[in-house]
Amino acid sequence: MLRLTWVQPEDLLGHELRQAAEDGREAAAVAARWRAAGGHEAPERAGASTAPVSPYLRVLAEDLLDELADLPGALADREPTGLDAIRDRCPDWPARDAADAPAEGPGPLALEAAWLGRAVGCLLGRPVEKLPLHAIRERARATGNWPLSTWFTARGLPPGLAAAHPWNKRSAPNSLAENIDGMPEDDDLNYPLLNVLLLQRYGRGFTTADVARLWLDELPAGRTFTAERVAYRNLLSGVEPPRTARHRNPFREWIGALIRADVHGWTNPGNPAAAAAQAHRDAVLTHTANGVYAAMFAAAVIAEAAGGRSDVHACLDAGLAVVPAGSRLAGAVRHAVELARTTADFETVVDELHTTHGAYHWVHAVPNTALIAAALTHADGDFTGSVCRAVSGGWDTDSNGATAGSVAGLLARDPAALPERWTAPLKNRLATSVADFDGVGFDTLAQLTHHQNRQEACRP
Repeated sequence: MLRLTWVQPEDLLGHELRQAAEDGREAAAVAARWRAAGGHEAPERAGASTAPVSPYLRVLAEDLLDELADLPGALADREPTGLDAIRDRCPDWPARDAADAPAEGPGPLALEAAWLGRAVGCLLGRPVEKLPLHAIRERARATGNWPLSTWFTARGLPPGLAAAHPWNKRSAPNSLAENIDGMPEDDDLNYPLLNVLLLQRYGRGFTTADVARLWLDELPAGRTFTAERVAYRNLLSGVEPPRTARHRNPFREWIGALIRADVHGWTNPGNPAAAAAQAHRDAVLTHTANGVYAAMFAAAVIAEAAGGRSDVHACLDAGLAVVPAGSRLAGAVRHAVELARTTADFETVVDELHTTHGAYHWVHAVPNTALIAAALTHADGDFTGSVCRAVSGGWDTDSNGATAGSVAGLLARDPAALPERWTAPLKNRLATSVADFDGVGFDTLAQLTHHQNRQEACRP
């Protein structure tokens, strides 16, 4: 029987109950009704439960999802989704002197390093995505790769350890040291490609509806996951943005919008406020509150890095400036940065983050954004240190590695500054199902991004 991931009502209900507990909705009565009827908890790590349910339970799950959506949330005022309300809760919202910023931003070499960095970090994290933290550490240690410093490998891995926690089955065939042959397709790279197309077609003034149109034209539904898949389904059902982010979408505070933020930063060099506003218009198609803040944070960090005048710590400060100061995401990032700044051993940093945020799902934006910030801080912007720390910290390993690699690659300013052991296996080739990009080189993507910057700089 076909079990579709991320959209089955009986699986969404458990995730929505979890989301309600996180955003301050009183859902005990709904939870009791669901459990009394025989409903199950949300799948812990997979996208779908394996056993089919009765038609009654599926209909009940749909009704309860709608009931939960109508409950008032205790954090709604502190964690708004509208851009004006977000700005009102950011006392240090960044200002920018337009005359003082570079007109075209980073050159093609810096952008190529950023694209490559994103791909390297993603590829490093792919085979251990979904694995628990202890399993990542055990297999890295067993193969002489701890602290993590290079690609994961199955060579020399004890059979019992491999069997206890198998590699990510979708990624291991093309993401281990012994079988990497170019950059395989991944949603962490598909979304930057889509956003290059978005700016080509609509410019920086695009709307959220434009993002939706582009997805329906160019993004296969099967290449979407979590909040993006639910929003895509909502679009096909006639639900319009931004309600697409809320309607039966319990993943709306997960990491999906953050992985779409890079191009918004690359194309607003030295202007984190504009990058954050651009990322907001993209993010609200699928996300709310902390899911949106994560995208704005990443876009602002990257925009500050693209300006070419700030170190990684100033870039992270710029990211925090566009996140509501009283939000869970802001608190998590501040804690992570301070922890990384004052703790010599990164393994200790990670253990503390997992203790603090252990109640969140492993794809949630709050713990993952905190880990990215900690990795960049602790590595002081160094490329290898940043991607390895981000991936070795667990949770959404490929997405965290990708964002950390994008920032650190951009700060490196040149592909030649990235160690060859990372870039050579990619063979300057990216696989994708997006538009006509399959097989594209990272140098070509850098030229396209740079050209987009020049076009936008010339707009009146």
